[in-house]
Amino acid sequence: MPQLAQRIGRAKPSAIMLIAEKAKQLKAAGRDIISFSIGVPNFLPGEHVYAAAREALSHDSGQYGSNRGAEPLLDAFLKHIEALGFSGYGRLNLSIGIGAKQVLYNLAEALLDEGDEICFPAPYWTTYRDIADIVGAKINVLPCGAEQNYKLTPAQLDAALARKPKMFLFNNPNNPTGMAYTREEIAALAEVLVKYPETWIVTDDIYNSMVFDGIGYHNFVHARPELRERLIFVDSVSKTYGMPGWRVGMIAGPESVAKAVTTLNSNHITSVPEVITAAAVAAFAGPQDVPQAKCLEFAGKRDTVVAALRAIPGVICPRPQGAFYAFPDISVAFGKSHNGQKIENDVQFCAALLEAKGVACVPGSAFGEPRALRISYTCPTAQLAPGLARMAEFFAELS
Repeated sequence: MPQLAQRIGRAKPSAIMLIAEKAKQLKAAGRDIISFSIGVPNFLPGEHVYAAAREALSHDSGQYGSNRGAEPLLDAFLKHIEALGFSGYGRLNLSIGIGAKQVLYNLAEALLDEGDEICFPAPYWTTYRDIADIVGAKINVLPCGAEQNYKLTPAQLDAALARKPKMFLFNNPNNPTGMAYTREEIAALAEVLVKYPETWIVTDDIYNSMVFDGIGYHNFVHARPELRERLIFVDSVSKTYGMPGWRVGMIAGPESVAKAVTTLNSNHITSVPEVITAAAVAAFAGPQDVPQAKCLEFAGKRDTVVAALRAIPGVICPRPQGAFYAFPDISVAFGKSHNGQKIENDVQFCAALLEAKGVACVPGSAFGEPRALRISYTCPTAQLAPGLARMAEFFAELS
């Protein structure tokens, strides 16, 4: 029979979803499972979002929409990014897609030819490597371990950009670590970026409204405005507004890039549906009390998680200041056993933890850091302390 395309051999299912599916199967079988695995905010948007969707549905045209995105959504996004400090952008600098993941894939198709190099720090969101593999890009991963608080240094960036990669991909606040860069840290990296004008800069900053401790959200263009000529900012309604299933992502960048992404839209998604567009407009333009309250709630949960993890002997957990993740280094467990089961790596650790204690976490190797695991602490508050206690019990039982 005919063969599949070679690129399919480079495509892999999401490691995060595999863990989540295993946890779901165990729960369906009657196990008491607490899931720290999947990165969804686990809250719903405000009622005004649903009201806007119902109103749009009542007079739905049933027609195709704009490949770039409906004008009301473009305008709402412009106001959103202006509040974030992005000035001087217009509709032609924007494009809307089916979630940030699809937008990032479009950017890879638009900016990377096969064999071009892309670089990004590790730990990284799993999809970065997957997309780069599918489009045939060469990947240069910049390791940023717990010993440097999972943050990229200017020296690392300088060395990477000296190789003249076609794209530098950056995520702030970061998934999976929850680390957020300060104004000073962003400014120091921006000083390096201006030295290498041949590299596109993509900032995947979909957690920009989930920053704790008053450090604020910062972008390279805030420090060096001239970078906007080759910087593409990626955002989404998924995390901030509790709308991951609505699938709305967007970019702001140079007109040429926005046009290229819009052209790709015309060849696959065509447009974001009217009802979903109306909901996204309401999310951006309406009351912000729900996301603001959730940001405060997540900051409190962060404190609970970090305190519990740091109380476990040998576990290292840099203090996250954004998103809703913690990323402890659990390598102290390697070489030990739990109930006779030897643990040599993060995958075996997570499998044993799930089987023995019913706690689901994602192995750090899925994010390019095999000494760690990711905890998403968006579970119901009543489950948080018991789940962390089970993890502590697991460590105490290692021999």
